[in-house]
Amino acid sequence: MTTHLETALDLAEAGVPVLPLRAGKLPFGNCAACRYTACGGRPNMKTAGACLCPRPCHGWAAATTDPTVLRSPSWAEAWRQAHAVAYHPGGAGLTVVDLDNAYAIAWARRALPATRTVPTTRGEHWIYRGAMGSVNGVREGVDLKSTMAYARWLGPGTGAMTGLPDAVRALTVKEPSPVRPAPVTAPVPAGGGECRHRTPAYLERGITMAEQRITEASSAVHTTVYRTFLAVLSAHGRCGCLTDAHVERLFAAAQAKGEGPRHCTDAWANACARLGM
Repeated sequence: MTTHLETALDLAEAGVPVLPLRAGKLPFGNCAACRYTACGGRPNMKTAGACLCPRPCHGWAAATTDPTVLRSPSWAEAWRQAHAVAYHPGGAGLTVVDLDNAYAIAWARRALPATRTVPTTRGEHWIYRGAMGSVNGVREGVDLKSTMAYARWLGPGTGAMTGLPDAVRALTVKEPSPVRPAPVTAPVPAGGGECRHRTPAYLERGITMAEQRITEASSAVHTTVYRTFLAVLSAHGRCGCLTDAHVERLFAAAQAKGEGPRHCTDAWANACARLGM
């Protein structure tokens, strides 16, 4: 307790906002009054709220330089359980380039200007003077920690700290998306079966639900697209009500989730084959 709190107080005196970390390098979870942001959230969070909780709730947003808060009874239990000290780089006007493996370190040595370096369990933290947005996974094994993020305090490191270079800022800039090719529309199965839809509204509702299912897919997008196409064809593929415009809407939803035109066409064809169309 004493070691972590003393470290935190030293950092706070230097103007670095700090907070305790529990086992697993994680912040202490929100208390019952703040769980699921029932309190409204900290005023300095992305979605500002009205939380006045005296405990170290809300992760990075609890980081402080106020020694009275750090020594308060409300934080005492957290310090007793603390396994490490973390700091809010953006609050100190810093950016940490978190290099998670040897490959990432080798890349940084080629691509980035030298700066203060701190060894970590698996790699290194490169610390630059200047704040920016925090983004994980900008490259393989590379995270950027600055505003609205925390980094574990592992010591002052070595080397002179340099200003935040454009090369680091550029890591957050996504390349322009390639121009999407003209929609590739798969053939609509020939009609002739008995219409089960009765009204256009029934079909419209089915297509809308299919678009929503694809749009809301959080994983296994390929599988979701195929199964959605299969469901649409099973329900609407034999009566002649399904049109090219409906298929284009489904393809557009799939491509918005990152599916290529060819995969859409293949998924549609496979669904047709599965149903014998």
